[in-house]
Amino acid sequence: MSVLHFHAATTSTPEQFIAGLTDFGPGREKVFPSSADSYLVVHSKAASQADVTEGSGGIWERLQYDWTDPHNVKLTTTDSNVFGGASGYTYTLTPQPDGTTDVDVTIVREGKNLKGRVLSGLIGTVAKGRLGKWFFNSVKAIEARSAADA
Repeated sequence: MSVLHFHAATTSTPEQFIAGLTDFGPGREKVFPSSADSYLVVHSKAASQADVTEGSGGIWERLQYDWTDPHNVKLTTTDSNVFGGASGYTYTLTPQPDGTTDVDVTIVREGKNLKGRVLSGLIGTVAKGRLGKWFFNSVKAIEARSAADA
């Protein structure tokens, strides 16, 4: 099992960040590279929860999104072809006095089969830099979208 932590500051408010995180429309892959539009299936979406299948490159997972607490957004893996157990994401959004928001994410990857265990090991080592880059790029993409909508 791999557990990764990343941090970024953004000019987006927590509400703007959640809006970007939970925009499951076309073009999602431009904000989240590991969520190809061709894999995206929104099973249900409510005011503060969603059930979504997403992935890319032959890897997919079904995630239960929960943003009932606008400062702690949880994405729990409920099914996947490679990940299981405690897999998922937790975003902690902390508004700062200067108007910025600190975004902390914890990513847990627990393999449920041989492929998943290998991927989990790679994610915790050599692929950590790629995931970090994707996270920072996603934060910047949401920030740009928020600025354009303002």
